[in-house]
Amino acid sequence: MFRGATSLSLDAKNRLAVPTKHREALLHECGGNLVLTAHPHRCLLLYPQAAWEPIQEKMMALSSFDKQSSALQRLLVGFAEDLSLDSAGRLLVSPVLRDFAGLSKEVMLVGQGSHFELWNMEAWRAQLAHVTQGEQFAMPAELEGFSL
Repeated sequence: MFRGATSLSLDAKNRLAVPTKHREALLHECGGNLVLTAHPHRCLLLYPQAAWEPIQEKMMALSSFDKQSSALQRLLVGFAEDLSLDSAGRLLVSPVLRDFAGLSKEVMLVGQGSHFELWNMEAWRAQLAHVTQGEQFAMPAELEGFSL
């Protein structure tokens, strides 16, 4: 279970050092084998490889003749890259994915339970501002009656 938000920096070689608490869990869960891909919100998704495989299967089972389905297939599966943690617990983020998400030096790694989101810091701040503005944030119908 991946939780929490962590501010990180890409190094000069565009590697990202995964925080120790997550690194150990990733090594245990998937041997450090991961999948990094694009998300429609212009962030990146980082999945343990075993957690990614069923998602890819579902995506590829959709009709390639449906415009919305094929667009999602192109985005999620087309941008997917297999990665491995190096001996120092770092991931190399490719130029294509860095460009897609607008990643520069400062990034935010956000745990989402089964996976992580990786955000450009400014985009992350804008996302938070949007969510925390009560009038513009509407609860999804499936959460009606939900309370914390």
